[in-house]
Amino acid sequence: MKLSELIEGFSGPDVEITGLTADSREVEKGFLFAALPGVAVDGAKFIDQALSQGAVAVLTHEKFNGALPEHIPLLLQSDPRLGLTELAARFYAPQPDLIVGVTGTNGKTSVASFVRQIWEQIGIDGASLGTIGVVSKLGETKLAHTTPDPVTLHKALKELADQGVDHLALEASSHGLAQRRLDGVNFTAAAFTNITRDHLDYHETFEAYFNEKKRLFSELLGENGIAVIDADAPGAGGIIEVCEARHINVMTIGEKGRYLHLKKCEIDGFSQKLTLVHHRGTSEIHLPLVGDFQASNVLVAAALVAAGGISILEILPVLEKLKGAKGRLELVGSKEFSTADGGAVSKKAPVFIDYAHTPDALETAIEALLPYKKGKLHVVFGCGGDRDKGKRPMMGEIASRLAECVYVTDDNPRGEDASVIRSEIMAGASGAEEIGDRAQAIQTAVAALSPGDILLVAGKGHETGQIVGSEILPFSDHEAVEAALQGN
Repeated sequence: MKLSELIEGFSGPDVEITGLTADSREVEKGFLFAALPGVAVDGAKFIDQALSQGAVAVLTHEKFNGALPEHIPLLLQSDPRLGLTELAARFYAPQPDLIVGVTGTNGKTSVASFVRQIWEQIGIDGASLGTIGVVSKLGETKLAHTTPDPVTLHKALKELADQGVDHLALEASSHGLAQRRLDGVNFTAAAFTNITRDHLDYHETFEAYFNEKKRLFSELLGENGIAVIDADAPGAGGIIEVCEARHINVMTIGEKGRYLHLKKCEIDGFSQKLTLVHHRGTSEIHLPLVGDFQASNVLVAAALVAAGGISILEILPVLEKLKGAKGRLELVGSKEFSTADGGAVSKKAPVFIDYAHTPDALETAIEALLPYKKGKLHVVFGCGGDRDKGKRPMMGEIASRLAECVYVTDDNPRGEDASVIRSEIMAGASGAEEIGDRAQAIQTAVAALSPGDILLVAGKGHETGQIVGSEILPFSDHEAVEAALQGN
C-alpha cells in the first residue's frame, strides 16, 4: 500500500508500505516504523536501528529534531500514538461489521465471553478479544495485553473479518484507552460494568483512571451508538452523564435498570434464579453461575447483544446455557470426604479460582461465596509487584475480615522483593498465614479444608505463568489446585 493511501494529503516520497510496527526489533524491509514516546524510553532512539533493518518511513513526535535521509518520509505528529492507530486501521482493513466494547474495572472478560457465547447460541459467528486472548470459531490466540497494541489489534480484526467472523466483543482497558489503541475501532455499542480502585501506579489518580474509561463513551462510541450501563454500579452516573451530553441512547440494567430490570435474584444451589422485567414483559431465568456480580455481567452482555439488533426474547433463553469465563469465580473441583465407615462420598469442600486482583474484586468474590459456606471460608491470594502498593493492606484487611482462614502468598512479584509485598499485605491481614510459595500455599489450604468449607484461590485466574523479575515461570492455579486435590 502506498503511503499516500494511508495518509490523506501526504506530500513527499510516496513509498510502498508493507507493514507497520512500533517495535524496532520487528522492522522488516518496507515497514513504517512508529517511534513512540514511552514511559521509560523514547522510541526515537531506535530510528537508526529501524532504518538499518529496512524501514522506509518513520512516524514520531513533533519534538524530534533529528535528520533522516531524503528518501525516507518523516511524519511528525503531536499524538503519534493516535497516528499509528489510524494508520493501522487503514492498513489492516476491514473490521468485523459489528463491534461492541466493554470497559470497567471488573467484569470485562466475563461480559465479552458471555456476548460471544450468546451470539454462538443464536447462530452468529462471533468472537471475543481481551484478557484471555482472541476466541472465535478459528480457535484461541493468546495476547500479551487485555487491549493489544493497535497493529496487533487491527491484524486480529482483519483476520476475523476475512474469515467471516462479523461480530466482535472487545475489552477496552484503561491502558488501551489512554494510549489511543482503540481510536481506530468502529464501535456499534459500548458497555460499562463498574469503576473501583485499580492501576493507580499508571494513572496516578482515580479521577484520571475514570476519565480514561469515560473516553469509550465520550469520544470513541459514535453518535448513533448505544451505551449499556449497569445502573447499580459505582460510576454509573458519571457514564450516563457523558452519554446524555452527547445524546447517545442508553440501555441500563440491574435493580435500577430500565431496559433489563432485575426484580428478584434467588440462590439455587450453585446457580441463581433471576426474575427480569423488560419491554416485552417478565421472564424468569435459571442462571448457572455463582454471584450477584455474574448476574450483572450476564445482563450487561444480554443488553449488548440486544443493542446489535437481536430481540431480547431470543436472547433470554440462551442465558441458561452460559459458562463462566476461565478463572472467573470458576468452580474447579472439590475436596471429597468419605463417611466414617468408609462408605460413599457424603460431603465436599468446593474450590473456586478467581482473577480478583483489586480490593473491590476480592471483596466481591468472597461475598459471592459466603452464602454457600456451611463451614469456614479459606482464601489464598497475593498482590502483583510494580503495581499500586496502596491496595495491598486494603486487600489483606478485606480477606481477614470476611474469611476465617487466609493464606498470603506470591502473585507475579515482577521486579519487587516478594517478601516485601507479602509484608505489606500482612500489615492489614490480621491472623493470616504467610506462605510465599504459591503452590505450597494452595496445598496447605486444601489440606486444611473440612466438610462444608469453601476455598477461593484469587489473583491469577486464567494465567499460566508467574512473573518473577524479567522471567515468566510456568505456573497455573488450576494445575496447582488439581495437584493438591489429588494429593488429599
